[in-house]
Amino acid sequence: MITKILTIEDVKQFAKQLTAEGLSFHPDDDFNDYINFTTNTPSYTKEDAEVRNELMNECFEICEKEGVDIYEIMMEELLLESGLDKIIPLPSKQ
Repeated sequence: MITKILTIEDVKQFAKQLTAEGLSFHPDDDFNDYINFTTNTPSYTKEDAEVRNELMNECFEICEKEGVDIYEIMMEELLLESGLDKIIPLPSKQ
């Protein structure tokens, strides 16, 4: 898992990692709120959720600094990594 977000490429890598974890995520959501629907238990321990929350905060900071839309970047990576780009147009292609 990435440990620090320093660039836009890091933001993309973090989104890819979250998708690889099987998470359909939104940048505004607290990772403490994600529930595994199969087991009905939290998807992350409190510690793991806090690490991801901090990384997401860093993503917001980098995107704001670079003038990049975090929602567009995260959505694009989610679509590409999940294969949903085959049925949902990528934000960069619109």
